[in-house]
Amino acid sequence: MLLGRLRRARVANSPGSVKTRWKYSQSSSSPLRRSSHSARADHWHSVSSMKPHRDIGVSQKTAWFMLMRIREAWAADPCGPYSGPVEFDEAYFGGQRKNTSNAKRRDLTGRGPVGKTAVVGATDRASNQVTARVVQSTDADTLQGFVTECPLPDATVYTDDSTAYKGVPRKREAVRHSVGEYVKGQASTNGIESFWSMLKRAHKGTFHKLSPKHLDRYVREFAGRHNMRESGTLEQMRHTVARLMGRNLLYNLLYRDLVADNGLSSGAQS
Repeated sequence: MLLGRLRRARVANSPGSVKTRWKYSQSSSSPLRRSSHSARADHWHSVSSMKPHRDIGVSQKTAWFMLMRIREAWAADPCGPYSGPVEFDEAYFGGQRKNTSNAKRRDLTGRGPVGKTAVVGATDRASNQVTARVVQSTDADTLQGFVTECPLPDATVYTDDSTAYKGVPRKREAVRHSVGEYVKGQASTNGIESFWSMLKRAHKGTFHKLSPKHLDRYVREFAGRHNMRESGTLEQMRHTVARLMGRNLLYNLLYRDLVADNGLSSGAQS
């Protein structure tokens, strides 16, 4: 039983105060395996690696490794199929141009999201489930491929008025953000934009900087947590442990695998 691997631990935070934590209990000499779920489940709104570094007395590098393995557990989720209506939108991460150095600013030609990392997302109104992932481009082939993948063939999709969505082989309604229109009848993208808002608050308030190299893991983690937010803490932990054990991430995913070159910059973007 997966729950048999979880135990309560009484941890003194200060003189006279004791806090209950959940810990992942498995015979191992590694504090990572004993404490990874203590760090994760106590703070379901996600934490930076500095939090478990301080709380459970491991190095920041070890704390980062344990959290990234848990994020990796969410990396292979397919999109849908959703019955709809399904909202689609894009978001961009990478800091403001005014905050970059003069040398980098000279290399940024064009307007809008130049130099940023693009993320596409979908939310199904029927199930309130979200799928989001990093993409290399927001051209028509990429966005229409994502729109075709996620909903069932007869589902209605809602998008903004980006030309990249024109001609998508689904019943589509669009709101014209370019002229200040955000709701038209039942059509809007407010649901997926609410998810972007939550993700960007965590970006600025918890992590402060996210590199393009690892951004996809953070994005998929937040989508996974969003999809389980109605579950209790114990059920959330059970589900996370199942994904870790099912993909053998507690044993087979090494630190060098996480930091291996994937063609994206590891320089954090503010």
